[in-house]
Amino acid sequence: MSSMMYESLGAKVAMFNQYADKHRDKQSKNPFSSGLDIEKPKFSKEEYGRPEAGSLSDLRGRKANAHVLKEILELCEIISHEGTPCRDQPDVSAITFGDIFNIYTNISNKCVGLLLRARKQKFLEFEGECLFQRRDDNVPIFLIKPIEDIRKEYNQRLEEIRNIELDS
Repeated sequence: MSSMMYESLGAKVAMFNQYADKHRDKQSKNPFSSGLDIEKPKFSKEEYGRPEAGSLSDLRGRKANAHVLKEILELCEIISHEGTPCRDQPDVSAITFGDIFNIYTNISNKCVGLLLRARKQKFLEFEGECLFQRRDDNVPIFLIKPIEDIRKEYNQRLEEIRNIELDS
């Protein structure tokens, strides 16, 4: 009977040591942990603040990114369809902020944020840092890439996200 107790105790000690080693390893990678005399690894700007590849947080982030891309494409489609082609540049469509806001808020309440994201991705151009309802209703928004090119870029990015998910 006493030999079973020792085996059980030995197994518990081994399990605790394994847990302690795992925790020490994790803390050595944590730039905010203190008290350990372990040299902290250096992180690049691309790595810092990113979830571990293949983790649930990483997966949720990729799904959210794909969803935002889909909404940006939808916004660009609406501007392409409802906007007016510019005389001097037929590939460029324009619509006022007031018009796109009224159309798009029936679909989503994230119109301004999506406009900012689309501008950052160089799909759109407009003046000002941020657009506000009523004050900026007459500000023109220009779709500066042909919608076919935007669709192609969207599909490429979506495929990259899917490939990364499959690799994880």
